[in-house]
Amino acid sequence: MNTQSPTNINSQLIGNRNLDACSLWTALVTPFLENNQIDFTSLERIAIAQAEAGNGILLLGSTGEGLALTRDEQMSIVEFVCSLQLNTPLMVAVGGSNLAEQINWVEYCNTLPIDSFLLGTPLYAKPGVVGQTQWFKALLDAANFPCMLYNVPSRSGVEIPVETLQNLQNHPNCWAMKEASGDLHKFLNYREQCPGVALYSGEDAMMPYLVPAGAKGLVSVCANAWPQATQTYVQLCLVGQTNTMFPLWNRAVAALFCVANPIPVKMLMQQQQNIKTPILRAPLTHLELTDNTELLAFDEKINQWLVQANQSSFINTHENRNIA
Repeated sequence: MNTQSPTNINSQLIGNRNLDACSLWTALVTPFLENNQIDFTSLERIAIAQAEAGNGILLLGSTGEGLALTRDEQMSIVEFVCSLQLNTPLMVAVGGSNLAEQINWVEYCNTLPIDSFLLGTPLYAKPGVVGQTQWFKALLDAANFPCMLYNVPSRSGVEIPVETLQNLQNHPNCWAMKEASGDLHKFLNYREQCPGVALYSGEDAMMPYLVPAGAKGLVSVCANAWPQATQTYVQLCLVGQTNTMFPLWNRAVAALFCVANPIPVKMLMQQQQNIKTPILRAPLTHLELTDNTELLAFDEKINQWLVQANQSSFINTHENRNIA
């Protein structure tokens, strides 16, 4: 357990916010020290920055290297961020292949002041419609909070068939889906067949294309490095003001994914002095990225874009905070 945060956390401090009002969730990185321990000082800094930008926070997703952490480390991170009492919604990822362990994790998180869960497809096994339906239903039944299903076939090895979502869409805890297939046609099929499930893009660069198709918001990697700029980007997408985004955002996102996520974004955040080191847990390593020149150039360009967007847009991101 984390000894840096209060152990007696009041579960009424944070939970039960209006999740539909949050259009941007940041899949928060997990910062590490040189000794490979969690850097709670940097974690506090970056979590506060997300809340100040009006962004919801997703803990322990793939960007947060959740599966590379021990259960005690996972618990310490969630407890620590809850103890900050941030005025923004919190989501916790549920991932792995052992259903009993995942149910235990959900039941533990049910006791904390969080707002939602992200439910990943079980890894490696590649279950079909029936297996996925049973898996997700067991987790939905165990959860005390609304859940976002996560379709990411590039990581899980199998997509969530539309039939699976149809089987689950009327469950009271089936609130949303993070759709990260990168396929507009699949997104549209989910939207058509499961209109009651809120769809969020899991691909930063696709937001301008997916909003007209019905996307409610974004679960973002970019927002780690550019919390306010990504918030502005999402708000402009939602009102159709996308003329200044091309090709800058596409190229900036590509730079942040030039090697496996979250290697580039951690490298950039260390250069921004937002985290102390770019260290990752094996099998990932920051040594994969040997030249960050392009990344730093896009960092400057995105900051310039934000200044211009704030000068020319009627959107005030501080008055459009995505919390209830």
